[in-house]
Amino acid sequence: MKMIPRPPFFEVGVKNYLYGDNVLALALAADEAAKRCDIDVLFIAPYMELRRVAERTDRLIVLAPYMDTLRPGPGMTDVLPEAVAAAGAKGVVINHCERPMSLSAIRRTMLRANELGLFTFVCADTIAEAKAVAELGPDILNPELTERIGAGQGSDPGYVRASIQAVKSVNPKILVEQAAGITSGQQVYELLMAGAEGVGAASGVCAAPDPCAALWDMVLHAQKARDALRARRLRMEGEGA
Repeated sequence: MKMIPRPPFFEVGVKNYLYGDNVLALALAADEAAKRCDIDVLFIAPYMELRRVAERTDRLIVLAPYMDTLRPGPGMTDVLPEAVAAAGAKGVVINHCERPMSLSAIRRTMLRANELGLFTFVCADTIAEAKAVAELGPDILNPELTERIGAGQGSDPGYVRASIQAVKSVNPKILVEQAAGITSGQQVYELLMAGAEGVGAASGVCAAPDPCAALWDMVLHAQKARDALRARRLRMEGEGA
C-alpha cells in the first residue's frame, strides 16, 4: 500500500548539496522534527544514501530522486525501480527540471512506480504542463517555474493560485505542493495558508549555514500553518451551524 503523506506536509530535497554522513545528520534532524511536530516530512535522498536513511529513521517518507523503467536484467547504468523499492524508498520524483521527461515517459514511469507501491511525486514547469501531468493522475504534483528553482525567490501568488486551481480542476484528489525558491519558514507558512498542501525546499535547507536549523524552522512553520488551518475550519463549521 502506498504511503501517501498527510497534508500539510513538508519536503526536503538533498540533491548534491550534501553527501555521506551529512545527509544522515539532516535526515535524523528531519525525522525528529516530523515526530515532535506531527508533520509528515518527505526526504528526497541521494541514491547512495537511500537505504541508510530509510533504515535509520522512523517517520520520514523517503523518496528516490528518479528511476528508469527497465526490469531486472541488463542495464548497468540505469536506476532499477525494484532496487529503489528494496532500498526503502516509498516514492519517486518524476520529471524534475534537472531530469525533464516527455509525457509518455512520465506515464511509463508512473506505471512502474504503481506496480511496486511507490507513490508518484511529479514536477511540472508551466501551468499548461501541470494540467497535462494532472491528467495522468500522480499522487503529488509539484508545479514550480524552473527559473525560480534555487533562485531564492518563491513563486508569485498569482502562479501559486493558478497552478493549484489548474491541478484541482483536473483531479481534486491530487496533492499539490509548492517548492521553488523556498528559503524561510515564513514562506512555508504563507504557501500552506494560501492553499498548497505541501511545501518543499532544497538549497534553502541544504545550502543554509545550518541545514538542520533551517529545516526545523520550516517544519515548525508547517505545524503552525496546520494549527491555523484547523482553527479556521472549526470556525467556519461553527459559523455554518
